[in-house]
Amino acid sequence: MAARTPGVTAPAARAQVEPAPNPRIPGMRQRRALGVFRVLIAAIEVVALIGNYEYVLGFRFFATANFFSYFTIQSAMLAVATLGIAAAYALLAPSDPPWLGVLRTMVTAYLLVSGIVFALIVSQASTRDYRVDVPWSDTLLHWVVPALAVIAWTTDSIMAVNPPVPWSTVGWVLVYPSLWLPYTLWRGADVGWYPYFFLDEAQVGGVLGVALYCALVLLIFVAVTALLVAINRALWRRARARRGSPRGTPDRRALPVEVPAPPR
Repeated sequence: MAARTPGVTAPAARAQVEPAPNPRIPGMRQRRALGVFRVLIAAIEVVALIGNYEYVLGFRFFATANFFSYFTIQSAMLAVATLGIAAAYALLAPSDPPWLGVLRTMVTAYLLVSGIVFALIVSQASTRDYRVDVPWSDTLLHWVVPALAVIAWTTDSIMAVNPPVPWSTVGWVLVYPSLWLPYTLWRGADVGWYPYFFLDEAQVGGVLGVALYCALVLLIFVAVTALLVAINRALWRRARARRGSPRGTPDRRALPVEVPAPPR
């Protein structure tokens, strides 16, 4: 009879204790594909920024400072940086840090709102004293890239590898617009130029008109972000429920099975 060494566990016993990995959890292959997609979106955004800069160079009263004062341009540059960071995490790590999920959601909201506001400006052009042309660069900046960003953001939510986006993101999304707005109003009054018509008192009927338009835009920021957070959390819960409990873990939802009493 073989002696048993104290403190040594048989490999078979260890194999029974350790839970087997769940093959339905998205692996690095899916993460890397998402990372490549994020790089592609960032590259398209860079092409759109360069194309839009070259387009406005032909304007008679073009100023570089004015170009970089647009919220669309600033949010596009922020999107390039965010997509680059997110792509690096997707290519090299099994998951993103929680703060990156908040930042990605905020940037996605900025891109979407930029598209919504641009569509509003184009629709209002016929009733104002200006004309709005939509070159291919503006099409990429305001519609194509936001659509691709939403696809990447939704894919990440469906994979549910990262933590769900917290509701506090709805408040954080207003920080950057709330800093950009007073600076833009102050600069516009100083140089006599505004990036958007609704910031100019002369075009919207005074200070009250500017305030109403700004309140509407901030409300759109909140609504879009709240919708993104709600969708993310719903998709995250659905994905986790679909995967089920880990192997070897009893299902608490299962009905108890009655065991007949042994005969006496």
